[in-house]
Amino acid sequence: MAKRIDVSGLSAFYGKNKAIDDISMTVEPGSVTAFIGPSGCGKSTFLRTLNRMHEVIPGASVEGKVLLDDENLYGPGVDPVAVRRTIGMVFQRPNPFPTMSIYDNVAAGLRLNGISRKKDLDDIVERSLKGANLWNEVKDRLNRPGAGLSGGQQQRLCIARAIAVEPQVLLMDEPCSALDPISTLAIEDLIRELKERFTIVIVTHNMQQAARVSDRTAFFNLAAVGQPGKLIEIDETERIFSNPSVQATEDYISGRFG
Repeated sequence: MAKRIDVSGLSAFYGKNKAIDDISMTVEPGSVTAFIGPSGCGKSTFLRTLNRMHEVIPGASVEGKVLLDDENLYGPGVDPVAVRRTIGMVFQRPNPFPTMSIYDNVAAGLRLNGISRKKDLDDIVERSLKGANLWNEVKDRLNRPGAGLSGGQQQRLCIARAIAVEPQVLLMDEPCSALDPISTLAIEDLIRELKERFTIVIVTHNMQQAARVSDRTAFFNLAAVGQPGKLIEIDETERIFSNPSVQATEDYISGRFG
């Protein structure tokens, strides 16, 4: 079941350096929200705060609240590993486990969660590969290495791995930046299908991609060089691209800076 995210007053730090400052937003369940903005403005840092990946970095810390429905993910006693099971992540470069087969890549998280019956694993692996639109391409070579697939297939394998454990939210950090145009369109089609089951947040440098796949778009920017990134505005994607409320958003979208 897709869940809603409410962020309030969130700032993230690397040591003493503040990377993003006082961000508040709501991500609606069963929707695609795109983060756009120039390099270095904190989009990916903010994305990683949503499933507590940010604090994996030594010295990194977060202030503020992230609510998944009504649960504060940064509340006392909350297990970050459990958070990352609920909020899955797909990274910029495809990262299948290189020594594992296609099958074992998808099954890895399931086994960690205690699922060991072969029939259960078979069913979920097939369902996840179908969900990632990859099953027909790999069903006859499930025991071959995942690293032997093309770049676009590897990224869809990583999506299959992420959705196999049935997260409620799927985060994607520039999932198409390393892919060719045909593979990119395949991932975009997949994102549109997956939003029926998951809440999706995507970071992208490709504004056409944000316009094509997202329901809402958030524009991030730096107040000045060396200052932390800020959320400038968030709105319906059509409005952001046709009639933004803030001049800086219009300047960025029209190519006048960034």
